[in-house]
Amino acid sequence: MERQFTLEYWLDEGWYVGRIKEVPGVFSQGESLEELETNIKDAYELMLEDDVEQTRDNVHTKEIRLDVA
Repeated sequence: MERQFTLEYWLDEGWYVGRIKEVPGVFSQGESLEELETNIKDAYELMLEDDVEQTRDNVHTKEIRLDVA
């Protein structure tokens, strides 16, 4: 299944640096925008693999409410 995300990027000392806005913690860089796109896809796939490896039978989820200022 393919899904669309937003790549937010900027130039930092000649490097394209970016993140996927909808997925916290997925950052990468590249010498060109094309290389950044390739690297950010790789970072996203590695993050997904880590999530699968860390899934345990005894882990549960629960919806909670938080006050946001």
